[in-house]
Order: sequence, then C-alpha cells, then structure tokens
Amino acid sequence: MEIENGKVVRIDYTLKNDRGEVVDSSEGREPLSFLHGVGQLLPRLEEEMVGHGAGDTLEVSLSPAEGYGEREEDKVGQIPRSSIGGEGTLEVGTTLQASGPEGETILQVTEVGEENVTVDANHPLAGENLHFTVTVQEVREPTPEEKEHGHAHGPGGHQH
Repeated sequence: MEIENGKVVRIDYTLKNDRGEVVDSSEGREPLSFLHGVGQLLPRLEEEMVGHGAGDTLEVSLSPAEGYGEREEDKVGQIPRSSIGGEGTLEVGTTLQASGPEGETILQVTEVGEENVTVDANHPLAGENLHFTVTVQEVREPTPEEKEHGHAHGPGGHQH
C-alpha cells in the first residue's frame, strides 16, 4: 500500500540541521504514527512521502520557508520578571505560555535579568534548513475511530 491522503502512516525519522546535529529522532521510541493529509506534519514533508510504501527510505530537505519560517527579530522582547507568575526557577531554556490577541503563544526564555526576562516567540527551528531521513514502517487504512477523530492512534488503540 502506498502513502496517500487518508492513510495511517508509521515512520521512523531523524531530523538534522545544516551542522549535521540531530535535532529530533524516533530512535529508541515507537515510530511516529499520523493520518496523512490532515496537517499533522510539515506540508512539504508529507508531499514528499506520497507514493512511498513500507520499507522505503527517503531523504527530504526543507528550507526555512518550507519548515518553521524565517526567524523574526520582532518576536524577541523583554517582559518584566514580576509579570511572570507560577512556581519554580526561571532560567534560560524555560518555556512559558502567553495569551494574546492571536491566541496562545509559546515563549522561550533566552535571558534572565534581575528586572526583565528576554523571551523569544519564534519556533525553535525557525530560520533552520531541516534535513529528514524517513523510513516508512507501515501504511494502512484508518480505523473508523481514527477517521472520526481525525488522527492516527498508536499501537494498541486510542492514546490521547
């Protein structure tokens, strides 16, 4: 069976940046399961998988525009440390969730000062070329429940 819209696909993958560093990988975990064509993966990555079947391995490179976009410096700013609620230590790398006129935004702390915290609303992979190695493990028809829910369920059924 070949990958096309509406099929459940299970893949093993490795994602590297231009420096050859592994950014993400399914190694040591269950393969990634998804319902093809419903926007659960980057669109160009999904397009490149069409027509492939179990056992196929493909290399796909995406530009920033095809991945998570270019970095936007206007998405980096400072907020008063006193405006950040919650418990715990605030440190570089901490992620915060903020509500705004366009909905929920994830902010990554990039600098912690005495009075202010510098945060970045860019996706962590914005501005990066992305290099995927994908091995297709399985392509199958979705179950009625997967069709109804609009996403694949992992091995053993419903997992959300």
